[in-house]
Amino acid sequence: MASRFQAATLLAAPSYPNAVAWSDDNLIAVASDHLVTILSPAMPSKSRGLITIETGEPFPIGVVDRNDLLSPNLLPNSLSREVQSCVRSISWSPLGLGPNSGCLLAVCTVEGRVKLYRQPFCDFSAEWIEVMDVSNRLYDYLESIGFGELEVGSSKDSGEQETEKRTTDDASNVVLRKESKRRKANVLETDIGLLKENSSKKIVDVSKSKANSLKKIQETCKLPLISADKYGARSAMLSSLVVAWSPVLQVSPKICSLPQNGSSISLLAVGGKSGKVSLWRVSVPDRYSIEHSGVPTTAMIVGLLQAHASWVTAISWVMLDSRTSNPQVLLATGSSDGSIKIWLACKEQLLKSSEANNASFSLLKEVVTDSVPVSVISLSVPAWSPNKMLLAVGKGSGSLEVWICDTSNRKFDKFGSSDAHDNVVTGLAWAFQGRSLYSCSQDNLVRCWILGDDVLSEVPIPSNTPRLRSPTGLPNAFVSCFGLAVSPGNLVLAMVRNFDTDLLDPMYQKRTQKAAIEFFWIGAQEVCALSNDSSAFVIPGFPVKELVSWDVNTLWSLKQYECQEKPLVVWDVVAALLAFKRSAAEYVEHILVKWLSISYVGSHVDLPTEKVLLHVSRILSKISSRQLHLLNIICRRVVLTELKADQINSKLENFEGLDCLEEKLIMWTKLLLSSERELRERLVGLSVSACISLVSHSATFSSQSPNWSPVGLAQMERWVSLNHNYVQDQLRVLASEIRKHKKRLQSSGYVATEQCCYCSAPVPFESPEVAFCQGVGQGHKLIRCAVSMEICPITPTWFCTCCHRRISRMAPETLFALPGYPSLDFESSTESCTSNVTPKPLCPFCGILLQRLLPDFLLSASPV
Repeated sequence: MASRFQAATLLAAPSYPNAVAWSDDNLIAVASDHLVTILSPAMPSKSRGLITIETGEPFPIGVVDRNDLLSPNLLPNSLSREVQSCVRSISWSPLGLGPNSGCLLAVCTVEGRVKLYRQPFCDFSAEWIEVMDVSNRLYDYLESIGFGELEVGSSKDSGEQETEKRTTDDASNVVLRKESKRRKANVLETDIGLLKENSSKKIVDVSKSKANSLKKIQETCKLPLISADKYGARSAMLSSLVVAWSPVLQVSPKICSLPQNGSSISLLAVGGKSGKVSLWRVSVPDRYSIEHSGVPTTAMIVGLLQAHASWVTAISWVMLDSRTSNPQVLLATGSSDGSIKIWLACKEQLLKSSEANNASFSLLKEVVTDSVPVSVISLSVPAWSPNKMLLAVGKGSGSLEVWICDTSNRKFDKFGSSDAHDNVVTGLAWAFQGRSLYSCSQDNLVRCWILGDDVLSEVPIPSNTPRLRSPTGLPNAFVSCFGLAVSPGNLVLAMVRNFDTDLLDPMYQKRTQKAAIEFFWIGAQEVCALSNDSSAFVIPGFPVKELVSWDVNTLWSLKQYECQEKPLVVWDVVAALLAFKRSAAEYVEHILVKWLSISYVGSHVDLPTEKVLLHVSRILSKISSRQLHLLNIICRRVVLTELKADQINSKLENFEGLDCLEEKLIMWTKLLLSSERELRERLVGLSVSACISLVSHSATFSSQSPNWSPVGLAQMERWVSLNHNYVQDQLRVLASEIRKHKKRLQSSGYVATEQCCYCSAPVPFESPEVAFCQGVGQGHKLIRCAVSMEICPITPTWFCTCCHRRISRMAPETLFALPGYPSLDFESSTESCTSNVTPKPLCPFCGILLQRLLPDFLLSASPV
């Protein structure tokens, strides 16, 4: 087994497959016993979030006669002896469904209950907040349709009805007699208590408890008396086993990495013991907030699909042709009877349907290989064919199967099959866009598989790994593995394993160490044929072949982030480059220069670093905003990691103070500052152009409209005048147009002179980053919004964990989708700016998700 580079202990041990999940905003959730632990892979042993599972009340589906308790349909209920609730399944939602634009976590327990939780971003607590109980909504829906059962009067004759009525009367009489006996017993117990104790408080407490128990008995008596078959069927419908979120579906084409409000949804699939899958449409919030937690999360059932005749044990989603306007959404379900079914979803019906409609899903293919229960399923789209789908199936017997599906002709071919493990397969994870597959089992083995030439072959996991820090001193006494997950950049593998308590020290380890989550580098995995002309570096302890694989896989990962649909979460890429930088800085420089040459310069020839950086700085106006964001992150977090964010921001307007750096670092710093200035110029151009368009086409202009509208126009005009020699001509022309509408804009938030929020002294505009008021003494230092350049209010603001800027106003979504600086004018680019509703909280200079600045003892996402 490869050596881990970091690990962290858990307070409870997992018991079910797929016990670990990696979110799109770089958080990891681990389902262990009665707890769900949420941690950051950047600091797994420090700040954590927590979800404590409590035992819930049973659903009031009815009562049965005592003589029916031993019937076959009720044996699972009668023999159940769960003392404490336990987590069975977890799943992260796509990015943007949380009230703070983060991810929601769906949790399914052994009781069959499903709930949604959000991060406590404004509650300053480690316990995550429940936002919805899906099981309660499922019960309300099933009760409204009578649990899908036929009417009693239409299916029984008078004799059967009379018999049922007599049985009901007899059962009622039995209940009444039992109540009478219990009342007499209660009175007797109360009398004995009065004789033994003279405390009036105890008498009152006993009376209250007896009254509450009597009230519960009366409420129970109101439930209908149903047959054992009905009770078993209803209980199975409400007993959920597995949950899974679908990718984001939206009406209009995607503009940025976050879904659009009002027209974007994600489907939550919940599989149960009845073989049915309930599908819930969860909409993106109408607005995002870091101050208020009252942003509602809406969900509606859109389907109750009878997928299998037995338990649904595994669910997985995939989206084909995601870059097209009409992508195909596929749902795979696995059952305890060994069958796997592939369903094709109709996106239009799912977006517009207002009630449960099973017609939204059509059966594409049913795969039945044997009667062994399916434990896990994983879907992926292969890199060599975006119209096909890869299906990996793990069985309870330890076998592993891989299928490839062509949706155009509905043809399924088995790619490979193997008796991979000796025990149940508990985890499957695709990496590098279907080029490699990782599997784990309860037998404590983790294996890697490579697909090539229609053959599924096993390869070893690389053992030589760069070190981020000193390895965590955990005992190597594991007995089983219950899940694995791959990082967003596909360079890190996380797995959860239970400790063998017999091998732990009973005094110091056995009490606190139940399980552990381990992190392994997989960047050295050879997933494709390597070119012979790849430059090789010599690093002690690393084979040349693995270094070449690191080169190829890192470039592949960086290339994936150039797509607008993929959120910018590059923690694993940055962490790997920083780990290599400690021992081989030249190797990191080689990778970065090669990346710039291929993606920015368009040349595959190895050029000197100075020439590449100089050429990139000259073509910044031709580079897309997403590429500029990625360039800024790499410059700040990898190359200039010795400099603090505030030190870099202070040099934004001039290049003074760079003489103390090395010559190459000076060139990287100048490239970063030029890239950020290019993005600010685009942002100012979009804002000013949108303002002119709104003023020209409307009688009044208001910055408080529900759609995006520009603010800080006076500060932007001042910034253009201060950088008159650097900005392009069309931006200077737009700034001059603003001066013509000053009087009209003054009533709508155009404030040329700002005041200090502490002493009300005037604040001149000298820098887009910070400001100093003209009060008595040195004046107060104030932070400016990175978007509007206005002074940030005292209330909490959004925070960028990369550049450490604060933002009180959101940037338009068009900024993040610009292919370059508009060559003609900004008017065509601003047409979609003013039509969108509340924009997404993304940093205009880094492109990553913004969040609330929290203290170190609370959990925060680490996109970089």
